[in-house]
Amino acid sequence: MKVHEPSEIDVQSLRKRIGLTQEEFAARFGISLGTLRHWERGDRKPHGQALVLLRVIEKDDRAALRALS
Repeated sequence: MKVHEPSEIDVQSLRKRIGLTQEEFAARFGISLGTLRHWERGDRKPHGQALVLLRVIEKDDRAALRALS
């Protein structure tokens, strides 16, 4: 079985591209505000399911938002 490892992502650029504040982005996608801030500062990097979710948001943010509403 082949395992796919998503590449790193610039969370702050993604969030800004879709026009959400940190608070809005965290609330809409179920991410703690503290975690989001750590990702944006570069203190931590998203991994596992969080990284997959961010990649989906990056590819089609409207579909991700529709799926969560």
